Amino acid sequence: MDAVENTPSTGSKEKPMTKISMKLVLRDAGIGIALLVLIVFFSLSTEHFLNPNNISNILTQITINLILAIGMTFVILIGGIDLSVGSMLALCAVVGGSVLTIPDLAVWQAVVLATLAAVATGVVCGFLNGWISAFWGLPSFIVTLGMLNIARGAALQVTDARTIYSFPQTFNDFGSKMLFGIPVVFLIALALVAVAWFVLSKTVFGRLLYGIGNNEEAVRLAGHSLMFYKVAAFTIAGALVGIASIIYMARLNIASPIIGIGFELNAIAAVIIGGTSLSGGRGTVIGTLLGACIIGVLANGLILFGLSDFLRQMITGVVIILAVIIDKYRERITAV
Repeated sequence: MDAVENTPSTGSKEKPMTKISMKLVLRDAGIGIALLVLIVFFSLSTEHFLNPNNISNILTQITINLILAIGMTFVILIGGIDLSVGSMLALCAVVGGSVLTIPDLAVWQAVVLATLAAVATGVVCGFLNGWISAFWGLPSFIVTLGMLNIARGAALQVTDARTIYSFPQTFNDFGSKMLFGIPVVFLIALALVAVAWFVLSKTVFGRLLYGIGNNEEAVRLAGHSLMFYKVAAFTIAGALVGIASIIYMARLNIASPIIGIGFELNAIAAVIIGGTSLSGGRGTVIGTLLGACIIGVLANGLILFGLSDFLRQMITGVVIILAVIIDKYRERITAV
């Protein structure tokens, strides 16, 4: 009798477990499947997509957006947004470029000091974004919109609207270095993804960022400082902007006060396409990596198709809107 009674209960347990597994696949693997479909499509429809040089170009082009998007992930997970990363990139670049071109410095000294200066500039801007937003309870949209103009104006003021160049050749060569056929700058971005993944998934700090995005009042009642974590998220994003600016200079061998226009939109797009919720509390940095790859592969494939810049912008915009719509349905379907 016991065996008969237990049989239905075993089956009833297996079905929910199977259902949960399917939901997890839909939630976590959907972005990867979409990227794979894009790669297969462009591989079959264009002649040079899988050319090693083209693959290297794609990875190099993904790098800056990926680094910015990692920082944006931290901010969006707490329910914020940062519209200033493009302008901050320009400010960090011109500060770093100014240090890099100081006469009489050894190359290694110039590079180290320029990196520290660029990252410090990003940290200060990010800290101000987070502190002003948290202290006065202002929407981060408005605060970072203000920082967008402040940072851009500061970059133009510092350089008198001129481009900085003539960097040390060793520094310029770094931007094109390869390791095992992979651009070194992309490997740096992957290392930052790994660090961000560990912080968000394996530390109390990371779990509390998710908690703030889901229910910040519960986090506050548990005795945690909302201001500390909010400011920290924006500060991390600022530091990553500083790192991205150094890589940008190494790639293009210039530091211009007008670089980075629209970069914040690409970073936000990578995060949202990667499955992070705009309302916060849900998403992964691995999804952000895949989202950045989707944007890079799509842009490259459309270029190989010979489409104009205007059509590529339109198609990319459609993809972003579709990603947000699909994310809404996926959230309902995969609710466990």
